[in-house]
Amino acid sequence: MDWKRLITNKRLGQESRHIERHDDRTEFKRDYDRLIFSAPFRRLQNKTQVFPLPGSVFVHNRLTHSLEVASVGMSLGNDVAQRLVRERHPELKDTLFEQIGQIVATACLAHDLGNPPFGHSGEKAIQTFFSEGSGSMLRPMVSQPFWDDITHFEGNANAFRLLTHQFKGRRPGGFVMTYSTIASIVKYPMASSAAGKKGKFGFFQSEQPLYLRIADEMGLKRLSADGEPLRYARHPLVYLVEAADDICYEIMDLEDAHKLKIISFEEASSLMLSFFDEDTQQRIRQRIKDEQLLDKNEQVVYLRACVIGKLENECVKAFVDHEEEILSGTLEKGLISHICPLQREAYRRCAELSVERIYKSRPVLDVELSGYKIMATLMEQMVEAVMHPDRYYSQQLIGRVSSQYDINATDLETRLMAVIDYISGMTDVYALDVYQKINGISLPIV
Repeated sequence: MDWKRLITNKRLGQESRHIERHDDRTEFKRDYDRLIFSAPFRRLQNKTQVFPLPGSVFVHNRLTHSLEVASVGMSLGNDVAQRLVRERHPELKDTLFEQIGQIVATACLAHDLGNPPFGHSGEKAIQTFFSEGSGSMLRPMVSQPFWDDITHFEGNANAFRLLTHQFKGRRPGGFVMTYSTIASIVKYPMASSAAGKKGKFGFFQSEQPLYLRIADEMGLKRLSADGEPLRYARHPLVYLVEAADDICYEIMDLEDAHKLKIISFEEASSLMLSFFDEDTQQRIRQRIKDEQLLDKNEQVVYLRACVIGKLENECVKAFVDHEEEILSGTLEKGLISHICPLQREAYRRCAELSVERIYKSRPVLDVELSGYKIMATLMEQMVEAVMHPDRYYSQQLIGRVSSQYDINATDLETRLMAVIDYISGMTDVYALDVYQKINGISLPIV
């Protein structure tokens, strides 16, 4: 793959106007601004990251997480661009390639945009409604590709749809983003039929032609043969978006867990210091002492900043070292798997603790259980409504749905996708509110 083709400011839905654009330097910034001011991005503030939405202790939600990932992504992209131009590709100086920090930051803002309420629990509720629940009776009524999509429903593929699909009353091209920005969010560039056991894929069948257009324009390497489910190599910048996400969620979850007293200060500080050699650990301890950081929360904040800085440097090095494999589409796993052994082992220990102590903690499990039930109920009620739209109660439910979703389409698959669009776009708070109302648990006047 060739950097000069991979970095393009051509916009989806406005290809015919591309030749008119003269201010090339600002197009990727426009993508960023367009997301920041969008309603789907604002809704992330009421979507769970890991822990329940905050009460007296403020922890991360999807919005704050995405902003932090974008900050790290900007640094990763800028540092990679500087090193590659200086060390390997002087011909890319003063080209759009030098703007990859902005592209990565924008893709980071969008990386969780398609996640339904209640995170992975919400994803599972949508999947299993069709694979295990009452939605399984729909299997003979829809095509195999569509069935693969909905039984593997995935937040990543849903983000691609949200950014590119022409919903009712909207312009062609969805958010009308640049090709490079859109491609940089597709972590799993394959159709759902190629997802395998992990169940991860990058685009629904309805958006596959759009992905093909983008991929072919930029010269992304196709990995599947004719007749096989579609599968491409990642756009190289996906590795930087993924690394920014990996760095932030793993380290920030430790900070949140410490604030919520799920792990002790000793555990948090020990894990964070393990990213450094003995000499560096001593200098960090001395700096904390010299700065008179007596508050334990502030010490964890300082340690967290040190770790993120170290991991950012390591991921930049891994990207530059493996650039050839990345451009040939042969690099396996993310950048975190290719950093130095000391940091890689420390990251592994953090991941193990997160699984055992954080993701299985009672507050997290309670949200997942409740969220699953709420989402399953909403799916059941809304799908029942679009299957029998002439019923009185069905009409009441359908009347709640935004006009941008084609819920009254004659085609069943379109109606089912409209239900998924509607429910996956809800915030946690709104999903709970709708759940309570349709079950007669709450009334606006009470």
